[in-house]
Amino acid sequence: QVQLVESGGGLVQAGGSLRLSCAASGGIFRRYSMGWFRQAPGKERETVATISWSGGSTYYTDSVKGRFTISRDNAKNTVYLQMNVLKSEDTAVYYCAARSLGTTTYDSWGQGTQVTVSS
Repeated sequence: QVQLVESGGGLVQAGGSLRLSCAASGGIFRRYSMGWFRQAPGKERETVATISWSGGSTYYTDSVKGRFTISRDNAKNTVYLQMNVLKSEDTAVYYCAARSLGTTTYDSWGQGTQVTVSS
């Protein structure tokens, strides 16, 4: 399994921006699809965005479309989540996760980074 470390979370005012990073180690990064997930207090974890191994295919949950952008740099073993026009409802712990090619389960997870949006 690949090891994942998120960074870039913090406190931001509504309408502001943050960029989350997730650095991977211990595996061949391009063999993994990557995803960003979030969990707010009292709520279930939800998928925010995913990206294929090449970066050629992405998915966004409806609530973040047009505001968030997922990208990856396979040379740097890093996946990013650019978050713009942040809203209070984006407040959550954000996790990155990796899914091995040919599998359906995200089985490597980071420790999470807190994003708090003040209104």
